[in-house]
This record gives sequence, structure tokens and C-alpha cells, in this order.
Amino acid sequence: MESNSVHYSIWAQRLRSAGAAITHNRRLMIGLALLLALIAIGVLGRFFVDIETAQPISVPTNLPPSAEFPLGTDSGGRNLMAVIVVGTPQTLRLGLIAALVGIIVGTAAGLAAGFYGGKVDTVIRTVVDTMLTIPALAILLVVAASMRTMSVEMMALIVASLAWMPSARTVRAQVLTLKERPYVQMSRLSGLSAPRIIVEDILPGLLPYIAASFVGACAGAILASIGLEMLGLGPQRIPTLGMTIYWSMLYSALIRGMWWWWLPPIIVLMLLFVSLFLITTALDEIANPRLQRSI
Repeated sequence: MESNSVHYSIWAQRLRSAGAAITHNRRLMIGLALLLALIAIGVLGRFFVDIETAQPISVPTNLPPSAEFPLGTDSGGRNLMAVIVVGTPQTLRLGLIAALVGIIVGTAAGLAAGFYGGKVDTVIRTVVDTMLTIPALAILLVVAASMRTMSVEMMALIVASLAWMPSARTVRAQVLTLKERPYVQMSRLSGLSAPRIIVEDILPGLLPYIAASFVGACAGAILASIGLEMLGLGPQRIPTLGMTIYWSMLYSALIRGMWWWWLPPIIVLMLLFVSLFLITTALDEIANPRLQRSI
């Protein structure tokens, strides 16, 4: 009972300190506000825009912005306002799926490598170090090009196949430090099993790092997916921000002066990356006391 109370106290202390840091971090609040505004585009925009017009040949082509079509239409007969409403949450979903899978795999690998050490650490560290030397875009291009059909979920899994390695390295480094703490040594002397020590003693100290890695992985996954989509390897039938830019490039929208085709998705992506950057830097400050400062 005493051991359980100690573990609950550790979790409660971590949650209280994290909550206090979050509420007093203006950078994090601004980033979350921007992110929520972008999410609201997909959630609330459906009540004001007919999302069926995001499909090809549903509206007249090449129309400039007007009262009927605030962002105009493209050469494929799509209402670009509807494309933004549908494409923004699709792009976010892609990044979240890839980041979630990558963080789960990376955290598990980092915990195993850092806590158990020995051959387990050697194998995982060798795999990570080897894969990090290979250009990620080259691997993603080969894998994506071999797929006959591409969906948002499939692209997310392709990106996640390389998204776990940075988090594995970060988690491993933190576990090597945390497992030498006195309370972890006491748990070992008390005869607690390794999985229980990992969950109850080490994992609470990793939560800020995992959160920061998750947000960073989400931004990296979105950037990688946009790179693939700009090369035409994204989901062809699903409107995303990256595919919208790809179609505008394919049909020479810049040369034709159709700024309403390529500029809105770029602005949305810029706001998305700014929000994720603010959230990541704020979480880094919370996780690393040496980075904390008054903001």
C-alpha cells in the first residue's frame, strides 16, 4: 500500500506541475488557440459550405473569388472553400495518425533499450542509428511509389515507419538518466517487476518529453506527407492541403494568375506549422527546466 501511494503521489505531482506550467505558458496558449481555430475550420465549416462541392466537376471551373465562391474554383471544378474545409482536417488527421503510431513504437523501443540495456539496447540502437543515416525522403518515395492506391491512413503509416526513430533515441536517453534515480532503485530493491517499474516510476517522468516529441513528430509527419503529395504520390481522390497545392502546380495556377488556388492552402499550412512550433517549444520548456524562462 505504501508503495502504491508513493507511485500515485509521483503521478499527481507530475500532473499538477504540468498543469501549472501549461496555464502560465503564453506561447503554449497561443499555439493551442491557433490549432483549435484550424480544427474549427473542418468542424464548423461543414455547416456553412457544401462539402460535396470539394469533389471534381461539381461547380464551374476557374472562377475567381466571389460571393458564391469566396475562394473561387479550380480547373477541376472544385469549390476551393470546400476543399479547405475538407482538406484541413484530413491533413491534421494524417499527421496525428503518423505521430501517434511513431510515438508508441518509439517510446516502447526507447524504454526497452534504456531500461534493459545489454543486447536489447545494442540491437535497437544499431537499427535506429543505421536507419537515421539513410535519407528519409528516399525511403518514403520508394514505398509510396510502390503503392497502387493511396489513402490518408496508408500514407500516415508510411510516414510513421520512419517517425519512431527520433523519439526512440530521445526516450532512451531520458530512461538512462531516470533509472538511476533513488526511487527507481528502491523499487528494484523492493522486488517490483520491470514492467511495473517502467509504468509507475519511469513513465511519469517521461510524459513531458513524450508530449513534446508527439507534437514535433506530428509536424514532421505533415511536412513529409506534403513532400510526397507535391510529387503526386498522395491520395488522388481525397482533398488534402498538399494535394491541392500539387493540382495547382500541375495546372500552372501560378502562371495563370489563379492565386486563389494555391495561396489559401499555403496560408493554412503556415498557420498549422506555426501553431505546432509554438506548442513544441513550450512543451520543451516544460520538460527541460534549463529552458524555462519568463515569457
